[in-house]
Amino acid sequence: MIAGVKREKDIDEHEEEEVPLKIGRSQGVEDKRSRHCPYLDTINRSVLDFDFEKLCSVSLSHINAYACLICGKYFQGRGQKSHAYTHSVQFTHHVFLNLHTLKFYCLPDNYEIIDSSLEDITYVLKPTFAKQHIFGLDKQGKLYRAYDGTTYLPGIVGLNNIKANDYANVVLQALSNVPPLRNYFLEEENYCNIRRPPGDIMFLLVQRFGELMRKLWNPRNFKAHVSPHEMLQAVVLCSKKKFQITKQGDAVDFLSWFLNALHGALGGTKKKSTIVTQVFQGSMRIFSKKLPHPDLPPEEKEALLLKDEYQEEMSESTFLFLTLDLPTAPLYKDEKEQLIIPQVPLFSILAKFNGNTEKEYKTYKENFLKRFQLTKLPPYLIFCIKRFTKNNFFVEKNPTIVNFPITNVDLREYLTEEAQATEKITTYDLVANIVHDGKPSEGSYRIHVLHHGTGKWYELQDLQVTDILPQMITLSEAYIQSRDMLAWL
Repeated sequence: MIAGVKREKDIDEHEEEEVPLKIGRSQGVEDKRSRHCPYLDTINRSVLDFDFEKLCSVSLSHINAYACLICGKYFQGRGQKSHAYTHSVQFTHHVFLNLHTLKFYCLPDNYEIIDSSLEDITYVLKPTFAKQHIFGLDKQGKLYRAYDGTTYLPGIVGLNNIKANDYANVVLQALSNVPPLRNYFLEEENYCNIRRPPGDIMFLLVQRFGELMRKLWNPRNFKAHVSPHEMLQAVVLCSKKKFQITKQGDAVDFLSWFLNALHGALGGTKKKSTIVTQVFQGSMRIFSKKLPHPDLPPEEKEALLLKDEYQEEMSESTFLFLTLDLPTAPLYKDEKEQLIIPQVPLFSILAKFNGNTEKEYKTYKENFLKRFQLTKLPPYLIFCIKRFTKNNFFVEKNPTIVNFPITNVDLREYLTEEAQATEKITTYDLVANIVHDGKPSEGSYRIHVLHHGTGKWYELQDLQVTDILPQMITLSEAYIQSRDMLAWL
């Protein structure tokens, strides 16, 4: 370990890019810059990929990382003992980009390159968005051409499935198409100065999500897809390996953790709001009544029900999404020996929140009878359709198809009388629909997304992006839906 530290120290001692050098001639060092580098035509933009972790391919260090613009690999330092210098001499690759300062250098001559033709490279590494550009994102449907020749719509861009991370990809895609959340993260100054405790790793989640959002909406990409590698590494670290790249996870579990983790990392609390709660948080009343144990004799049950602890209690609670319960799927077959796939209207499962529908909930020790009623609606409403039930032995999936309207889902009847008087807009349109296909442990995820600029729907599954008719969306096994109230303002 001591040797490793010494090596990094040696490399640091040969760094010159942090401050312009102004050392006297007697020391024989000059601040060398050039607007005429003879090696710019050797740059190969087709191999450049800035979606992966910025660390040296030799030392695996993040310190002073440079990208070789000829082969695309990352190397540490540029002094004479550095890996970048060695690579330059060994392979005659001369043009390098400092991944932190965004400055270009020619090695081994070690001078800074000043050339406007390189601006497209720095923009791909770190896209920036002016306010005027952000406000116009949902008003135009212009196709852009990537460096590899493919055309794409910013925001409707495939995410690479590194191994088994499609469950996270679809959630990130859905969130990236929520305009107020997207607009907040497209401007780094909105959150870069948030105070956080020393050593707080959770803020890495905020930084990586912002970087991913800007890459997904970048109109000047070199390729028509993005790898969420750095974002997912932050997820693995911040979730303490609860969510991983190599192991399939549950999209609802990830959504719940991610929204709460993002809210906390932005400095949010139960009382202090953030962009997450401003966009997604609603509130409800929960009426809960404790039930006697089902094995008790009837006379003992009646006696217990008269006690105060078995009377109905009301509490207020906030939510970031609503969980909708599916009816139990039938196990019998029809006359053709085909398993029946039942269907249920969305409004039937929404009845859970009408204030009258009671359902029994079991815990380890006690049972409760609960009913729910909404008191405040968020600008963006997320439905999570409960398809999976878990027990000690296996996970079972409910294949029931939910018949849902794409537009005009009115939730007024699920609000309390006071809320009905204050909520002016209660109607929602679908903007994203996450689907789970296949068995619980072996299935895959895809997402349907509405592009506001074109008014068209697209299906995204990993790197594949195709357009889809709205009527085809309702035939899928919907798992998570995001609905937009603001479309009606």
